[in-house]
Amino acid sequence: MADKIVRSPVTGTVWKIEMAAGDAVAEGAVIMILESMKMEIPIAAPDAGTLKELSVAEGDQIEEDQPLAIISA
Repeated sequence: MADKIVRSPVTGTVWKIEMAAGDAVAEGAVIMILESMKMEIPIAAPDAGTLKELSVAEGDQIEEDQPLAIISA
């Protein structure tokens, strides 16, 4: 199965990262939390696998549809 790119649904800030590269993730597990317009938006893993790469760090400003992480099956 191909790697899955997790993208931002909104423009905002990376508020908190919950997992690290190399962690095993279950489908629906929260990878990070974004902040946009004073709302916290959890970013969940779309599939189970291994968190291959984080493309952002806490405090980063992000744009809608920006890649946030890669999950490999």
